[in-house]
Amino acid sequence: MRAVVLVCLLAGLAHADLFTAIADLQHMLGAEKDVTSVIDQYIAAERDRLDDLRRYAHEYVHRNAHAEAVGPEFVTNPINAYLLIKRLTSEWKKVENIMLNNKATTFLKNITDNRVKSEVKFPGEEDLSGAAIALLRLQDTYKLDTLDLSNGIIGGEKVSNKLSGHDTFEVGRAAYNQKDYYHCLMWMQVALNKIENESPATVEESEILEYLAYSLYQQGNVRRALSLTKRLAKIAPNHPRAKGNVKWYEDMLQGKDMVGDLPPIVNKRVEFDGIVERDAYEALCRGEIPPVEKKWKNKLRCYLKRDKPFLKIAPIKVEILRFDPLAVLFKNVISDSEIKVIKELASPKLERATVKAPDGTLLKRATVQNSKTGELEHATYRISKSAWLKGDLHPVIERVNRRIEDFTGLYQGTSEELQVANYGLGGHYDPHFDFARKEEKNAFKTLNTGNRIATVLFYMSQPERGGATVFNHLGTAVFPSKNDALFWYNLRRDGEGDLRTRHAACPVLLGVKWVSNKWIHERGQEFTRPCGLEEGVQENFIGDLSPYANDP
Repeated sequence: MRAVVLVCLLAGLAHADLFTAIADLQHMLGAEKDVTSVIDQYIAAERDRLDDLRRYAHEYVHRNAHAEAVGPEFVTNPINAYLLIKRLTSEWKKVENIMLNNKATTFLKNITDNRVKSEVKFPGEEDLSGAAIALLRLQDTYKLDTLDLSNGIIGGEKVSNKLSGHDTFEVGRAAYNQKDYYHCLMWMQVALNKIENESPATVEESEILEYLAYSLYQQGNVRRALSLTKRLAKIAPNHPRAKGNVKWYEDMLQGKDMVGDLPPIVNKRVEFDGIVERDAYEALCRGEIPPVEKKWKNKLRCYLKRDKPFLKIAPIKVEILRFDPLAVLFKNVISDSEIKVIKELASPKLERATVKAPDGTLLKRATVQNSKTGELEHATYRISKSAWLKGDLHPVIERVNRRIEDFTGLYQGTSEELQVANYGLGGHYDPHFDFARKEEKNAFKTLNTGNRIATVLFYMSQPERGGATVFNHLGTAVFPSKNDALFWYNLRRDGEGDLRTRHAACPVLLGVKWVSNKWIHERGQEFTRPCGLEEGVQENFIGDLSPYANDP
């Protein structure tokens, strides 16, 4: 009964999506301390209750000893008979009440009420699965060893406590639930090794063996799957599936390869996400960047942008990252104090359940546009939460919007609102285009401002590791540098989408990633970025008065 109450109340506290934003996880840091305090208080209350029960038990033992000493004649005494009946009726009811008066419901209700008041969310099963899958994503992208990761080691550095056998098992099970038998096999094998050194084991060997055997079967290693399943049937003779699976594997082999050494475990990775440029994307995330083309190498440079009246007084530093297509980094264009305000404005909205289109300010888990319907929907390939902030929400937002116009030279009247994003565990955004392609006819239809001509991406934090912005087909990776803004054109000068700008946000390995971005639209740019006089013409710098106007 107590277990049922506990599960029900905790289920009421559970909220999915916490894993999609580090900001939400940071709010949970005090939750374990609260739980410890409640457990201590509960134990004290239970100790008092059990002491009362112990006192009643002693009294019963004493009285029963006296009655046994007297024998059957004890109840011939009317007073003794009365007391015996009383003890087994009204006094027994007191014992029943004490036994049933478990304080768990009260204490759990208190913690529920306190969490509601403090707005601290409690993770749910989706969060556990999402956190485990984030570990798998990080493992793949950054080529992390399973054993190292389970021992809290990343890149040779000890960054966390070791995972127990059960912790490791849960990661493998999350992979299994995703039909990712490649990772399931690796993590279940490590879990099996870990419980050999645990006393008592944190997870039963039989639980691991079933997942491990099935993953081996999925990888084509039927003989090893059969061997492990026989072991399972031996240590858990009442297992509901073990004997049937043994027969199934034996029938599958039909006597073939049943003798000799078992084949080695060869784990084969199969991609399910459909990202064809996966290898190039992951290599860029790791910083494996191809050398700059010779023709551009000596032309990449920094300069001061002074082509606006205000910029003559306060010029902006520009670093050219690449040409053809152009990508630049505007240096120190957002201050720490502005970042603080923007994060404070966005953070409460990260916790709300309401979603609005780009002209609204409420947010939830990051959304993407359905290319067929044009509607916003939750993205499984984007792990972050984001908020849309109106320009008139705060003077800082208005000031940042004006500054964007100064350093890009593009009209901001038709731009989307400033979007602020906080990435979660392994937070990433798989390869995508910012502009709408021709087949996406309904994209931005409600905005009536044309396509997204350019993107400005402010880096509002600097993760310890990971989190780069990578352009898959260009071999370009830009690692976050706080206070800077990355800029590129999504459309060519003739208005056609530039397919070379397909890009991705790499998973955050260690640290926190906050960004804000501005999507600038076509309408209103007729004179700020007119069509070129020649086909294929493109910019080599930002700003009409660049001293490098004729380069490269």
